[in-house]
Amino acid sequence: MRSRRQIHLGAVPYGTGGPGTHTLWLDPEIPGDASVNIDWFTDVARLAERGLFDLVFIVDSQFITPYSPPHYLNRLEPLTLLSALAVQTRRIGLVGTATTSFNSPFNLTRRLGSLDLISRGRAGWNVVTTGDAGTARNYGLDEHYDYDTRYGRAQEFVELARALWDSYEDDAFVRDRATGRFLDRAKQHRLDHDGAFFRVQGPLNLVRSPQGHPVIFQAGDSDQGRDLGASVGEGIFTHAADIPAGQAFYNDIKGRAAQRFGRDPDHLLILPGVKIVVGDTDADAREIEAANHAADHTFTAALEEFGRPFGWHDFTGYDLDAPFPVEALVHGERSFYTQAKAITERAQRNGWTLRQAVEATRERRKSEFVGSPETVADKLIEWWQARACDGFNIAVDHPANFRRVVEEVVPILQERGVFRTEYTAQTLRGHLGLPVPPNRYSAAV
Repeated sequence: MRSRRQIHLGAVPYGTGGPGTHTLWLDPEIPGDASVNIDWFTDVARLAERGLFDLVFIVDSQFITPYSPPHYLNRLEPLTLLSALAVQTRRIGLVGTATTSFNSPFNLTRRLGSLDLISRGRAGWNVVTTGDAGTARNYGLDEHYDYDTRYGRAQEFVELARALWDSYEDDAFVRDRATGRFLDRAKQHRLDHDGAFFRVQGPLNLVRSPQGHPVIFQAGDSDQGRDLGASVGEGIFTHAADIPAGQAFYNDIKGRAAQRFGRDPDHLLILPGVKIVVGDTDADAREIEAANHAADHTFTAALEEFGRPFGWHDFTGYDLDAPFPVEALVHGERSFYTQAKAITERAQRNGWTLRQAVEATRERRKSEFVGSPETVADKLIEWWQARACDGFNIAVDHPANFRRVVEEVVPILQERGVFRTEYTAQTLRGHLGLPVPPNRYSAAV
C-alpha cells in the first residue's frame, strides 16, 4: 500500500558554481554564462519537472567581493528569473529568495503575488534576513541591522505580506457586464498597518492566486532564525550532517511550531540541502566525489572563501601560521554569526593557527548520499523514514549527475511507493500537501 506520507524533492541550481564549488563552471556541459543564461535554467527546471520534483529553489545574495563564488559574481535576480520559468514550465513549484532587510513590503509582496498569478499558484518565497553584512552599504546604510532588528523586521514583514495578499476576498471581482458592476467594493480591504518597523496603508492591487498565498520558506539556524521558521515557515531549508542531527533539528522546529506558536507541525516541512553523487557502483561514485572535492577545495579557494560568515572579512593578508585571529569574530556579529562563532570556538578549542582552521574547511566530509542509484535511494528513504526530514533540496551541480538523479534514483523512490508517479495537484501547496490559507476577511464573516 502506498504511504500517505511522501518524500518531497526540490532542485537547487548553482549555475557556474556556488560556495565550495568554485570550479564547477569547468564542466563542459555548463555554459560559461550559465548563471545568467535563461535557456540553461529552463533546461534544469524542465528536467526537474520531468522528474516530478515539487519545486525549483533559487538562492540569492546581493553583496559580492572578488573572492565570491562564480555563481554569485554574475546571476539573475530570482523573481525575474522565476517569472520567465513560470511560462516555460507547467507544474513544478518556483521558490525564490528575497530579503526582508532590504525590501519594501508592499513592493515585494506585489512582485511575489504577481509570480504566483503568472504561475497559476506555484510560487514560494524563501524569507531571509540577509547574512552578508556588506549588503547594507548597497542600500545606503553604514552597517547591517543587528540580529534582533533583522528578525523583528522579518516577523512583521511576513505577517504584513500575508495580510496584503488578502486585500481582496476571492469573489470581490464581480465582472458583471449586464449590470456594469466590476468590483464588490465591500470585499476590498484596506490594511492601515502601523507596526514597529513598517507603515503600509494598502490594499494591495492584486487578487489572491489559486493557492491563496505563496508558500513561505525559511532558512536560519540561530535561535531567532529557528523561532522565525517555526512561527511563519511552511518549508525549512537547512543542513544536517547525519540522521541524529537531522532528527534533532526536525524535532526542535516542529516542537517550537506546536508548543510556542500553536501550529500544526505537519504544516511545516523540513527539507535539508544535500549533494548527491550517482555512480555505476558505490566505489565508482566515491571516486567521482573525491575527484570533485579535490578540484573544488584548493587551499587558495578555501582561504578566499573563509571570510564569508565573517561578513566577507578578508583573511588573505593574515599570517597563516599565527594563532587563529579570534578578534575577527567581531566582523561576523551582523553576518552569519552562528557559523562564524562555531568556527572561532573550534579554532580556540583546538589551539589552531589560521592555516589549520582553513585546512579544516577543506576536510572531505563524505556525503551520505553517494553511491549507486539503489544506494542513494536507500539513504534518502532512511533519512525520511527516521523523520530526520520530510524531503530534500538537491543541489544541481554537474548536469550528467543531476540527470542520473532524475532518471535513475527517482524511479526507485517511485517503485518503493514513497514518491509520486504523477503530479496530482496544480499548485505548490498542493504538491507539498499544505492547506490553502483562508482569506482572513471571508473567514471572519
